[in-house]
Amino acid sequence: MTDIDTEEKAPAKDDPVAVAILAALTGASSLSFKDIAMKMADARRRPKDGPDLWKRYLTAVKQQAVFLARQGRIEIVRKGEVADPNDFKGIVRLRLPQDPNKATAKPKPGSQ
Repeated sequence: MTDIDTEEKAPAKDDPVAVAILAALTGASSLSFKDIAMKMADARRRPKDGPDLWKRYLTAVKQQAVFLARQGRIEIVRKGEVADPNDFKGIVRLRLPQDPNKATAKPKPGSQ
């Protein structure tokens, strides 16, 4: 028997869905969950598949996006600001991390 704590752990390979998310975001400024699910469905489409094939991938895309956002590899954006990957809702978009030096903070309405 080997002790799990003393074993050297190799880095895990990325999930195919995570790889697809990162690949889709490479050439785009930002995408929605649906956009990425549709790209995945189009890449895997068979002649007998219907037009709603993308719905089959939507949950996996959401789960992997949260996982990648927790690692800091992508950002979940809501209303132009980065959302907490553990607590977000509503209409969001995904993007690759932005350079913090280029980000400009917008003042909130009513504050001066």
